[in-house]
Amino acid sequence: MTSARPLTVLIAAALVAIAQPARGQGTRPVLTTRADGTAYGCLVCHADKRRAFVQGVHSEWGIRCHDCHGGDPVALEVGPAHAGEFVGAPDKLQTVEICSSCHADPDQMRQYGLPADQFAELKTSRHGQLLEAGNRDAPTCSDCHDPHTTLPSSDARSATFPTNIPRTCGRCHSDTEMMEPYGLVIDQLEEFRQSAHGRAIFEDGNFAAPSCIGCHGSHAALPPDVGEIVNVCGRCHIDVRRALASGPHGGTTESGNVLLGCTACHTNHGTESIDSESIAETCARCHEEDDAAVRLGEQIEEGVVRAEREMESAREAISELGITGRRTSDARFRYRHALTEFRQIAEVQHGFDVEQLTDLELKISSITKGIEAAAEVAVEERWEHRLLLIPLWFFALSIAALAYFRLRKA
Repeated sequence: MTSARPLTVLIAAALVAIAQPARGQGTRPVLTTRADGTAYGCLVCHADKRRAFVQGVHSEWGIRCHDCHGGDPVALEVGPAHAGEFVGAPDKLQTVEICSSCHADPDQMRQYGLPADQFAELKTSRHGQLLEAGNRDAPTCSDCHDPHTTLPSSDARSATFPTNIPRTCGRCHSDTEMMEPYGLVIDQLEEFRQSAHGRAIFEDGNFAAPSCIGCHGSHAALPPDVGEIVNVCGRCHIDVRRALASGPHGGTTESGNVLLGCTACHTNHGTESIDSESIAETCARCHEEDDAAVRLGEQIEEGVVRAEREMESAREAISELGITGRRTSDARFRYRHALTEFRQIAEVQHGFDVEQLTDLELKISSITKGIEAAAEVAVEERWEHRLLLIPLWFFALSIAALAYFRLRKA
């Protein structure tokens, strides 16, 4: 009668054979045997975990089950395999300890070009503070990074790929039941998808646009304080931040209170662009309608709207040039020059500098008027050519009619 132990060995050998990929299917290390050639006992029960694990980067660099879970990988039975310092399914704090045993070591991370400060950052974050206080709603490493199929953030399958980060954060922050005890709203993900930043990421594929971690940080996730918002936005919008600091919305109030800055006009997750025809209306959210600030907003609005109309007229003029068969390269070059000036308006209007705005508007107008004049000349010449053709057509038709009557008489 076959004993239990030889039967277990045969089962393990069969699992190893099944799990072993065919030759020529790649050079990624496989989780089947130990360095000394003995069978890897974890596969007796956990062959499914191997299939997931070998796809991740940890498998590529030689990490094995017992490096995180402990136990004896040589043993082929549950009792001996789980003996010693065995960690089965680690809790949230144990997960942080396991991951940080490597990822907080600069000597180990340096060779891979990875930072070793994530654990220290996590401790400063709201998530880390909640974890240390015993709150198990707070995420640990494995909530954002798959513990077995760990993929780099450059891999589109990774939960930390730019287009996946909002959904990763939204798994908790869109959960009504989970967020209710903390008094947090759950519409951030939907707001972000409709925002200027969200459209840049999801529609334009612009991964330079910030997702959740761009403003809150990843491991050190915290909402910016009121006084920090301008600096956070200013990391990308450098010139706008400088203009804002020079205007009435920069700095602090006379009483020493910090101004809202960017979020006074733009919502945080919605980050909507203010329509040019709504500038004064936006000012009226905080200021009285007869206030000097609203009148200043009206001046800014009028200047921006005029500049937009000038740019639109220039685009139409270039289209007309093309219809008349004229070369448009010179007009397009001048339009790009006007566009450079126009883009500075977005910066100037944040400083509420009417004089500088007027100067930009005049520069734009001088360029666009030249383009429009060229188009008008081309259109007029086209009509002149058509008018010149009228006598020719009349003469040709007369000859044809005369020939027709002569033929009939003949």
